[in-house]
Amino acid sequence: ALGAEVPPGSQLYLGVVLAAVVIVTGCFSYYQEAKSSKIMDSFKNMVPQQALVIREGEKIQINAENVVVGDLVEVKGGDRVPADMRIISSHGCKVDNSSLTGESEPQTRSPEFTHENPLETRNICFFSTNCVEGTARGIVISTGDRTVMGRIASLASGLEVGRTPIAMEIEHFIRLITGVAVFLGLSFFILSLILGYTWLEAVIFLIGIIVANVPEGLLATVTVCLTLTAKRMARKNCLVKNLEAVETLGSTSTICSDKTGTLTQNRMTVAHMWFDNQIHEADTTEDQSGATFDKRSPTWAALARIAGLCNRAVFKPGQENISISKRDTAGDASESALLKCIQLSCGSVKKMRDKNPKVTEIPFNSTNKYQVCQAGGGDPRAAGRCRPVPACPLCPQLSIHEREEDPQGYLLVMKGAPERILDRCSRILLQGQEVPLDQEMREAFQNAYLELGGLGERFPRGFRFDADEVNFPTSNLCFVGLMSMIDPPRAAVPDAVGKCRSAGIKVIMVTGDHPITAKAIAKGVGIISEGNETVEAIAARLNIPVSQLRLRCGREAKACVVHGSDLKDMTSEQLDEILKNHTEIVFARTSPQQKLIIVEGCQRQGAIVAVTGDGVNDSPALKKADIGIAMGIAGSDVSKQAADMILLDDNFASIVTGVEEGRLIFDNLKKSIAYTLTSNIPEITPFLLFIIANIPLPLGTVTILCIDLGTDMVPAISLAYEAAESDIMKRQPRNPRTDKLVNERLISMAYGQIGMIQALGGFFTYFVILAENGFLPGTLVGIRLAWDDRSTNDLEDSYGQEWTYEQRKVVEFTCHTAFFASIVVVQWADLIICKTRRNSVFQQGMK
Repeated sequence: ALGAEVPPGSQLYLGVVLAAVVIVTGCFSYYQEAKSSKIMDSFKNMVPQQALVIREGEKIQINAENVVVGDLVEVKGGDRVPADMRIISSHGCKVDNSSLTGESEPQTRSPEFTHENPLETRNICFFSTNCVEGTARGIVISTGDRTVMGRIASLASGLEVGRTPIAMEIEHFIRLITGVAVFLGLSFFILSLILGYTWLEAVIFLIGIIVANVPEGLLATVTVCLTLTAKRMARKNCLVKNLEAVETLGSTSTICSDKTGTLTQNRMTVAHMWFDNQIHEADTTEDQSGATFDKRSPTWAALARIAGLCNRAVFKPGQENISISKRDTAGDASESALLKCIQLSCGSVKKMRDKNPKVTEIPFNSTNKYQVCQAGGGDPRAAGRCRPVPACPLCPQLSIHEREEDPQGYLLVMKGAPERILDRCSRILLQGQEVPLDQEMREAFQNAYLELGGLGERFPRGFRFDADEVNFPTSNLCFVGLMSMIDPPRAAVPDAVGKCRSAGIKVIMVTGDHPITAKAIAKGVGIISEGNETVEAIAARLNIPVSQLRLRCGREAKACVVHGSDLKDMTSEQLDEILKNHTEIVFARTSPQQKLIIVEGCQRQGAIVAVTGDGVNDSPALKKADIGIAMGIAGSDVSKQAADMILLDDNFASIVTGVEEGRLIFDNLKKSIAYTLTSNIPEITPFLLFIIANIPLPLGTVTILCIDLGTDMVPAISLAYEAAESDIMKRQPRNPRTDKLVNERLISMAYGQIGMIQALGGFFTYFVILAENGFLPGTLVGIRLAWDDRSTNDLEDSYGQEWTYEQRKVVEFTCHTAFFASIVVVQWADLIICKTRRNSVFQQGMK
């Protein structure tokens, strides 16, 4: 394009490259637009197909889409709820709300109103949740987009998602390079006209200089670098759906993390036991080498028998060769934890149950009726049948067994988590002896309860009662002990949280769990660091009202636990105040909308926010966040579609690994861009002298393409494999406003230093080759028109020798090759320079 000697076909290469860039960019934009429709498709997969309604007294099976407000709907175990409905009758109905509220255990449904929050009350079933057992009837109160699930779907699909940091960086870079290219192009366009070139030649110069300024291989280099990092992250259990999310995670300054399954193992485990007026740590090792109490204690034997008998959890068959702690169970999480604990400590629970056959069971039910399986007639050992009997609403779970030691008597055992169950007991078992349950022992129980509750542990308490007749007593029971359970933190999480703190990343816990449990886990994993106290803890220690302390030193408390009910009444300014003044924050009992509000609050503070989630309720926050992270194991399809990245192992530690990889790719992209831009100066300056000094063209268009799309491409991509430098996780998160991918310092180094050295090296070879062939530098100035004239075959050099057009072009193309070779050689040194930004090359190594 810059001289008549350049074959027209060479311009085709440049056209193909530019067309490819346009096509790739268009495909990428299409992919982004298609994401929102995929989210809506995943919601459609959750819609039930059929519904059983009662109209005019008759049961009718209809399409779920035809259900209307006011319909009477019946659901049973295995059905998917076809609409939001108000329960009017139920028989042992439990629903799985995990995809909506995050609660892992099935939730009981009954006609009674139990909470002002619709998501927590027990008399409402929600659209698309599953009924896991029992039956229920309800009146439809919302359908379609007006259901809770529908509103979440609308919220997720309607959110405007901001551009990723790397997209903004690339746009900034493009603007910078375009500005430089257009400035130089226009400057020399005007200069060409002043020097007497025709307007067509001036336009050709303009286009040539602009193209020479653009590193054609850079887009491919960036894409390949991101792809390689995404593959490397996938091997570390971080599956990246959006290539730009690779770097976004590295820019993260705030992580809003779920608790269950992400920070914890999502596996309830017995942690402590209280019996004989002492707290003992449970031994969960396979060989029971960590036992801290005497297992021959009669009180422990009684407590273990209660935990094993009043328990419906069983091991799934075919797992004899698997360690007990890793076996799959059929039953809820709490009962499974008790089952594994007793199996480890006392041996086969099945044998224990065989020796004490169950004759009657009253499973947990908080309503005033529940289902009891009891032997027919008056004989508890006759053939079993079911009938409803009245129940005490304070008795959580009760079962009656034949006694191994007395076949004529019966053993009543009871466990659960009612706050006032202790009032039903008049005696307590100490050292195998029943003694009166006096005020001193009640205070001892309360102290143990508070101590273990402060550790975030939950309590199914155990009781027993011996009776000659099956009379279901609800008072005068004998208290045996207490067993507390916890979902233990993942082993790698505390270290990962510590790395985040060193890297200047704020970790915020956002959970639907109880504040006490959330606070205890936060302390266990280091989100609330040792020595930091919340306002409530300080108030308790100083014995002054919390309100008074908040006025006096509320900002001095760096840790904060915020209840969802308090968050509901906060203004945006109050939330901003909390996020600004507290470095260690836990949000408990939060709703999906509140999680979204928290994300928006963090973004108002200028943070780059990463959010984890697994349920449908998390999808709005996942999409609004700068990077949404879904759980690969426990995550719903909707959350995975809304997210930018999926954790294949549901482990928080993998996020920190991803942060390190994200920071690494930003560093490596910066190195790669610095390396690529350096060759722009030796590519541009030949054209500038070609125009200004009228010398023969030192470097042709084809050789420029060979550099940009050939010799520079592989070394630039190789920088994506560069290992992390020593301080990568000790730096503060980069500020997107000030720490740019391409800044003045990088441009100065690439253009003003290394680029100029490369240009000087290229011109040195150019002038040496021409001088060796008789054209000294002084002769070259102003010779261009005659040099490129095909009709001139007697052009004289500095020594009076005549050169034909073909001979001159052979020398010119030799100069092109030498100039090209000099750039490539100097780029080898440039590659070594770009390998490291902070470490020495000896510390970084050459691998």
